[in-house]
Amino acid sequence: MRDTADLGGGFPAASAPPIDPSALPNARKYLIFAVMAFGQFMALIDIQIVAASLNDVQAGLSAGPDEISWVQTGYLMAELVMIPFSGFLAQALSTRVLFALSAGLFTAASALCGLAWDIHSMIAFRVIQGFVGGAMVPTVFATGYSLFVGPQRAMIPAILGMVSVLAPTLGPTVGGWLTDAAGWRWIFYVNIIPGIAVSILSLAFIRVDRPNLSMLRKIDYSHLAAMAVFLGGLEYVLEEGPRRDWFGDPHIAIGGWLSFVALLLFLERSFRSGGPIVRLTPFRRPTFVFACVFNLVIGFGLYSATYLLPVFLGRVRGYDSLQIGGTVFVTGIAQIASTVIAARLSQRADPRKVIAVGLSLFAASLWLTSRVTTEWGFGAFLWPQALRGFAIMLCIVPSVGMALTGFGQVELRYASGLFNLMRNLGGAIGIAVVNTWLADNARIQAARLGEGLGEAGRAAPDFIAAIAGGLGRTAGDPNQALLLARGEFAGLVGRLALTASFEEVFRMMAWLFIAALVMAPFCRPLPQGAAAPVDAH
Repeated sequence: MRDTADLGGGFPAASAPPIDPSALPNARKYLIFAVMAFGQFMALIDIQIVAASLNDVQAGLSAGPDEISWVQTGYLMAELVMIPFSGFLAQALSTRVLFALSAGLFTAASALCGLAWDIHSMIAFRVIQGFVGGAMVPTVFATGYSLFVGPQRAMIPAILGMVSVLAPTLGPTVGGWLTDAAGWRWIFYVNIIPGIAVSILSLAFIRVDRPNLSMLRKIDYSHLAAMAVFLGGLEYVLEEGPRRDWFGDPHIAIGGWLSFVALLLFLERSFRSGGPIVRLTPFRRPTFVFACVFNLVIGFGLYSATYLLPVFLGRVRGYDSLQIGGTVFVTGIAQIASTVIAARLSQRADPRKVIAVGLSLFAASLWLTSRVTTEWGFGAFLWPQALRGFAIMLCIVPSVGMALTGFGQVELRYASGLFNLMRNLGGAIGIAVVNTWLADNARIQAARLGEGLGEAGRAAPDFIAAIAGGLGRTAGDPNQALLLARGEFAGLVGRLALTASFEEVFRMMAWLFIAALVMAPFCRPLPQGAAAPVDAH
């Protein structure tokens, strides 16, 4: 059989005999997988661990409101670039060296983030942290599929899927608790000891492939630069667009054009370069394409819902970070509970049917959430969140199986990078879109409420007068009481308009998941137990 190391790149295979990861003892395989899954968890939780602590970081570094958002944006931009690049690096350096290097540099960057002296140093260290940590995410997917076969493999997408969705859910809770208990710098220092342990264990135990250092001499730096500008520019546009009127802002317009031109160069280099850093050959398989589209939609729903709920609880209910964390934690519990069910169904049922059920239940959870009112709290969100947590595993597990089954070890690395990239892109697109929907709908709802109050004649003034009367008895100054009453009334109208906007956004997201169901019948997954191609390297 043709060596898959030569597909689309012309790289020579190493002369040493290949290692068969599936032939390792079970205890060794489980240890390798556990170490790598924990490293993936570290990288993913750090995306959101700063979410609940941004105000503290901003105050500690004397940063402006526009600057502090780059603590998250910089991390995401750098991680997006590394995720597809990791397949090349794993083949060139070996999984062992890449993962140990990634974990070690991630630990060092975390320590530097904790030592940051101003906002510029923090952003620079967060970019480094996101870039070096991004290699751990797709590498563990590819390694898990190389290590295990048969029934053992069925648990890989379930466990890694749970890690992928649980880490962002836990991030704000863990970050808020650490900030309250020890200060915001400890949301970075907490990575040091686990990161050192992952680095040492990776060097000691991971032996699943051999390096091919000759690839480093043929690396196409123009291909790498084009990918970095394309993905970094796209993330910049998606993050900053909702705040800056999209392409009405010249900086957003320039970023968009640079990203588009870089995309064209990236595609040209992907097909014509002698040493591409990303191979697009997995897209030759239609099932992989469908799985990537599913993952894009899943990322849209997962990250958008995880983002929207804390925003609602903070802006409408006035919850602090610990109250928000305690409310959204329900989703993580449901995800853990559904992991085993999703894994068993992936072995016994058609994955198209499983993912159709998952998408339907996810849409139902969003539809239930669209009935939100200004009084919703833990109890009201309990069942919609539990249903969403249960449904997401039914979406992720079959999509991972459809995407990564049947690839040889070399091409599997690139498929894993591209597949994971789609989920992160879906999340970036989703957050940008729902932010735009939320702002636009809030303005529309506020205008409608204003029109309704105008038609109501004396109802609004009488209501304000009643509030002012109550406040006047306490404050003693009628004019001050009237100003306070008007402020209270304006805040009430704003909360009502924002809540109505949340209703509409959740409803539109539900329709998106219903529309994704159309694709399910067209997927043709490989038969159960289909063998993967054998790699010469």
